[in-house]
Amino acid sequence: MSWFSQKQSAVLGIDISTAAIKLLELSKVGARYRVESYAVAPLPQDAVIDKNIANIEVIADAIKIALKQSGSKLKQASVAVAGSSVMTKVIPMPASLTDDEMEEQIMVEADQYVPYSLDEVNFDFEVQGENENNPEMVNVLLAASRKEIIEDRVEVLAKAGLKAKIVDVEAFAMENAFSLLIDQLPDAVEGQTVAIVDIGATMTALNVLYNCRTVYTREQGFGGKQLTEEIQRRYGLTYEEAGLAKKLGGLPDNYTVDVLEPFKRAMVQQIQRSIQFFVSSSANRRIDSLILAGGCASIPGIDKLVQQAIGVPTVIANPFINMALSNKVKPQSLSNDASAMMIACGLALRSFD
Repeated sequence: MSWFSQKQSAVLGIDISTAAIKLLELSKVGARYRVESYAVAPLPQDAVIDKNIANIEVIADAIKIALKQSGSKLKQASVAVAGSSVMTKVIPMPASLTDDEMEEQIMVEADQYVPYSLDEVNFDFEVQGENENNPEMVNVLLAASRKEIIEDRVEVLAKAGLKAKIVDVEAFAMENAFSLLIDQLPDAVEGQTVAIVDIGATMTALNVLYNCRTVYTREQGFGGKQLTEEIQRRYGLTYEEAGLAKKLGGLPDNYTVDVLEPFKRAMVQQIQRSIQFFVSSSANRRIDSLILAGGCASIPGIDKLVQQAIGVPTVIANPFINMALSNKVKPQSLSNDASAMMIACGLALRSFD
């Protein structure tokens, strides 16, 4: 199973998140990307639990719906596993080794790095460049995940009529998509520490990048589902109705003050807490700018609240800002979903590795 693959033909980026399937197809003309097709199909509660696939049939059906909506004809896809399901480690190895020799050596030494027996895991590695302490060594990034986690994703795609070409890691997909946001940040990125806070339905993931490379990741249980459940409880709606009302509006006048504002405050506190964890865990690091991603980033005004609370420039992720759109894509709906499409976008970019 190749995580760091060689030259690709076009792949669909498919992000299987707790609340929805997000599907994206990109093409490239010259230096400019183009959104060929995209779709978001909601998932019922408990189809994905703690980033693990709990109901293969339901998720495969949602992927089929997203495929149909998108109109994409691609048959190969790229999916990701959550950071919490993957163990990554950078190990120094002699620069003189070929890829095959490296693989053999990693196989021999892997039990030092991987807490499971080798027949239970899929692993892959990528040479990241010269070791800073010894020019005769290179740093090799090793990524390992339990086979069942990978196999569930491969099976879900197969049931939806697609082939899993690449299984990536969410943090790497996010790092990949970050390259599209650099122009939107206030200062040059070199030497900068940028935090991407991805607030999904049940999880908030913090990815910290230094010089465009991920240096820290952390997940915590907080997300938009809490807002949906509060709407459900307060206004006597089903979970599905509450989710739609949250997106489309039409809730009573007291909604903003009584429900949305407290949720926004809780969200700002979660982000502050995440950032504090990072700052206290790493010597002399500060955050230079912050990017909000995920469905909750589209709550109006949340970027200004976060910027006031944390005191660094804050932008809402929109990886499509410099892209052309095919006539199949509705600009307004893409713009509404843009902040939630970062992982799907990072996966779709694997077409051009």
